[in-house]
Amino acid sequence: MPAFKSLTEADARKAISALVSAYKNAHYYLNFDTDIDLLVAAIISAQTRDEVVNSVTPSLFKRYKTVKDYAGAKEEDIEEIIRKVSFAGNKSKNIVKACKKIEGDFGGSIPRTMEGLTSLPGVGRKTANTVLINAYGIVEGIPVDTWVIKLSKRIGLSPSDDPEEIESDLSKIVDRKYWKAFAYVLKNHGKAVCQSQVPICSKCIIKEICPKNGVSKHA
Repeated sequence: MPAFKSLTEADARKAISALVSAYKNAHYYLNFDTDIDLLVAAIISAQTRDEVVNSVTPSLFKRYKTVKDYAGAKEEDIEEIIRKVSFAGNKSKNIVKACKKIEGDFGGSIPRTMEGLTSLPGVGRKTANTVLINAYGIVEGIPVDTWVIKLSKRIGLSPSDDPEEIESDLSKIVDRKYWKAFAYVLKNHGKAVCQSQVPICSKCIIKEICPKNGVSKHA
């Protein structure tokens, strides 16, 4: 396997600035109205395409409105509604357990801290960051999803495959004012240009400096 090529700090900042400018309207990609909607959708979204998540949540949100509703729900009822998503059974269990914990340990209010959120079943740093940013406007870190993992390495921003290490690497070179949207910027860029199998490098705004780590074929 070819050695990882890292961007210099200057080139990394240049690439980040260019991408942020190119995708100014990048935003979170799952549909929700309330903070509990968001928490549940984020738990469901693991290893599942956005379109599939957004296709099952309307029925779920119509039936369950509050943390208390989910805490008192039957896992099998939730599983039936979200059966199209991957690991529906485990996710249903985590949703009910998380909401019971919110009811018992947090007075029925979703915690607004990283520590509190990550204490909930089914909630890691990515989901916690997602909820803090999009429900409460609290920016403690950068959500690291599949696209962030893939593009951070390909572009030369982080050599790691570990989400927490990637978040740490990114936090050192991504200006804090960009943390809120940076994951969604990379997702948009991945879908539009830096595609999984064959990236369209000819159309890429950072093609002159991108090391193309792991790219064997491109357009």
